[in-house]
Amino acid sequence: MQGWDITPSGVQSVTSLVGDAMDDVAKSVKSYGTNVGSAASSAGTLSGVYGPAPTGPIGAALGLFVEKTAGDVLFLGARAAKSVNGAREATAYYVVGDLDMASTAGHKALSAPEVKLPKPGDQPGGEK
Repeated sequence: MQGWDITPSGVQSVTSLVGDAMDDVAKSVKSYGTNVGSAASSAGTLSGVYGPAPTGPIGAALGLFVEKTAGDVLFLGARAAKSVNGAREATAYYVVGDLDMASTAGHKALSAPEVKLPKPGDQPGGEK
């Protein structure tokens, strides 16, 4: 096992801490969504002559900001999860002495995760 110096308990400890941090980030993202929605609705609207009042300029700008940054926000969680899972998988291969598979798992974890944005009307979990 030349060139490798891994302490499996250390990997477990660090990935556990990262998992806790990921949970905190998920809570913050959920709060962010709630707070942005509240801010957009509290920002006021322009009164329209016909039909319901349209969204005001601040609410529209917030909505556009959320739309344009949604992929980046989702990428953060996907990147962290892929890194943690890759580290755990590589360590498991290391423990059983399969350095080729450990190396492969580590390299696969380095590639960017694929993030798919939900379509309007999609329910959590991909159901309609």
